[in-house]
Amino acid sequence: MNVLKIRNKYLNILESSLTGTLFGDSPIDQWSGGVYDPTKRLLGRDWPGLAKTMIGTVRMQNLRRLCETVILNDVAGDFIETGVWRGGACIYMRGILDAYADMERRVFVADSFKGLPVPNPEIYAADIGDKHHTHGQLAISRQDVEENFRRYGLLDERVVFLEGWFKDTLPVAPIERLSILRLDGDMYESTIQALDALYHKVSRGGFVIVDDYFLKPCAEAVNQFRARHRIQSPLLPIDGMGVWWQVDHDPIV
Repeated sequence: MNVLKIRNKYLNILESSLTGTLFGDSPIDQWSGGVYDPTKRLLGRDWPGLAKTMIGTVRMQNLRRLCETVILNDVAGDFIETGVWRGGACIYMRGILDAYADMERRVFVADSFKGLPVPNPEIYAADIGDKHHTHGQLAISRQDVEENFRRYGLLDERVVFLEGWFKDTLPVAPIERLSILRLDGDMYESTIQALDALYHKVSRGGFVIVDDYFLKPCAEAVNQFRARHRIQSPLLPIDGMGVWWQVDHDPIV
């Protein structure tokens, strides 16, 4: 068996395990009736009971493809996800680096580890009435996420945790350059804070992935940011929920 086949087999099994499709993991959300539905899991339309990500197979495959692209094209920069839940997408990114014997890049894991912030509509009007902070299932501790990395044999010094609210952690994060910026903050506040703090560090040829573009506040933040910075690179759909674009200019100094 050649290296390519071994790599693909490892990453396919890792993806299936992280999404829960490997074992038909039952959901814990209120709309799925506790019954595993492979179509919902494919598209990330449920909240898994045990799986380490809720983004679904299609968005995980998008993440893999874009990570592989920057590795194969030698696009400089680390990987980051802002809003990680149980850490599944970050675990996948770390596994991809191992599969390609990339010994340099780091994976930044940014989260409050307390759930989402209470809306601040006086500053971020688009978030008025947002209820994400009321969902206790979204508050996963740093210790639990670290343990998830450890179970997959992927917790090491190149996994860097940024614990706290984005407004406090992202502007001072020890990041020089990024090649993958994955946003999964749901709200306007979480999305715009991540873009403001990190977008200028994304290398030419790198990618921005927005998990929650289907949510109006998130889309509003993305659209306003792109308009403000005159970003012309096409915004491409993933699965009806997430979108991505490729950065076509050098990092802003």
